[in-house]
Amino acid sequence: MYQNILFEVKDKIAYVTINRPEKLNALNFQTMSELRDVFIRIKNDDDIYAVIITGAGEKAFVAGADISELNKLDAVTGREFAERGQEIFNLIENLGKPVIAAVNGYALGGGSELAWACHFRIAAENAVFGQPEIDLGIIPGYGGTQRLTRLAGKTKAMELILTGRRFTAKEAYEMGVVNKVVPLSELMKEAEELAKALASKPQIAVRMAIKAVNMAYETTLTDGLHLEATLFAICCGTEDFKEGTSAFLEKRKPVFKNK
Repeated sequence: MYQNILFEVKDKIAYVTINRPEKLNALNFQTMSELRDVFIRIKNDDDIYAVIITGAGEKAFVAGADISELNKLDAVTGREFAERGQEIFNLIENLGKPVIAAVNGYALGGGSELAWACHFRIAAENAVFGQPEIDLGIIPGYGGTQRLTRLAGKTKAMELILTGRRFTAKEAYEMGVVNKVVPLSELMKEAEELAKALASKPQIAVRMAIKAVNMAYETTLTDGLHLEATLFAICCGTEDFKEGTSAFLEKRKPVFKNK
């Protein structure tokens, strides 16, 4: 079905693998089109509760954009290029289903930006992050200036984006931009355990929580609290809320129906 990505669904979990290992899984136009298509498909599939995205091979998650395509941009096509990528990564961030980046190897440029758009980031010990666009005479265009700043803070983001230096999984964990660092051999196991845990939760509440947390950086505290109260009220009207509270009081495990 796809030329540059692998896609399968197993036990309510979607697996998306960027499959261009000979190009270190660089994001060319075709790959970005396929990512857009597959995430729209995931969004519309009620039987998918969580997503794991990774790169083929052991060397790279995504080593960036395809420089041979990047080199052809001008001021007009450059804007189109950035906005198209931003649209796709916004789709991932606002999917309403948790997306876990299993970062194996290089995650540079667009690869880092893809990871920042995910809700969870588990990094292998060999993972290397970076926003090296400055050395190409440009800046991050797929959301890096915005998401890395929100994740790491303005001071650190300014340093990393202006120097373009690479940083290790250990440093990424210490600055709080990845959730966990594990040996490469355990990466997919860790991602799957997290995905299974998330898939076991009541999915309406999961969607509401993602929406509320995402909005925290987009609005004032007053408006954010108003949204939180609205989404809390929606949850209170679900069958899962009744089941969850009843199970707690009855000291049994809840059986959620996602209704």
